[in-house]
Amino acid sequence: MKTRYIDRTRDYYRAQGFSTDYTWSQYDETPFAPLGKPLNESRVTMVTTGVVEADIPKPIRTAKHYPFSDAPGAFFTEELSWDKTTTHMRDRSSYFPIEILQALEEEAFIGDIAPRFHFVPTEYSQRLTIEQDAPSIVRACLEDEVDIAILIPL
Repeated sequence: MKTRYIDRTRDYYRAQGFSTDYTWSQYDETPFAPLGKPLNESRVTMVTTGVVEADIPKPIRTAKHYPFSDAPGAFFTEELSWDKTTTHMRDRSSYFPIEILQALEEEAFIGDIAPRFHFVPTEYSQRLTIEQDAPSIVRACLEDEVDIAILIPL
């Protein structure tokens, strides 16, 4: 008998010692906006929860912004709580598709790639995400004139 994802997740966090069950986000309205220009004129970025290895010794408590030119070959995710039995992080293109975006840019399918990608920590705090990290990423995207942000939770 298969266990539902939400039940497995609840049990996983309980096994890690969390005393309160995770409260899933719910929005009655979709917090997204329609694209205001053609895709082939749009600037694209990525937002990930994968940690750049240079930041491993430091606890990262806020959103960070990195030049795409500094994107690592692999991201550090071992400290994150995810199903390491049925998935893996060996194929960077499956969770950070920069090469695919570069090909789409060369083909003029998208306008261009923004100068930076963004990291959001997995603090499991909706309040910090809404009040601190999301505004930081929005500011950086506005500075970089981003039209589309691809959200990649790991």
